[in-house]
Amino acid sequence: MTEDLWEGIPRREVPWYPTVDYDACIGCEVCIEQCPAGVYEWNDEDDQPVVAHPYNCVVYCMGCAKACPEDAISFPPKEQIVALVKELRAKYAPG
Repeated sequence: MTEDLWEGIPRREVPWYPTVDYDACIGCEVCIEQCPAGVYEWNDEDDQPVVAHPYNCVVYCMGCAKACPEDAISFPPKEQIVALVKELRAKYAPG
């Protein structure tokens, strides 16, 4: 099995994926409906979404968070990830 890359960087090294605030989540499933990448799965037992496939998340996409009516989804600060990506690009640059 080959490792998934994002812009030449191993995707597992880019910590861009959603976090759900379960105190705010109302279980409306909008996040699941809005995510074309299959990041979420539904937990029937707890009646809430689960970030089951975090590295499927499209880096810098925030569609699920923008669609959430309760602002229950957050992402790391984009500036932090941009800085990390610059470091990783240097690390993984060919040559």
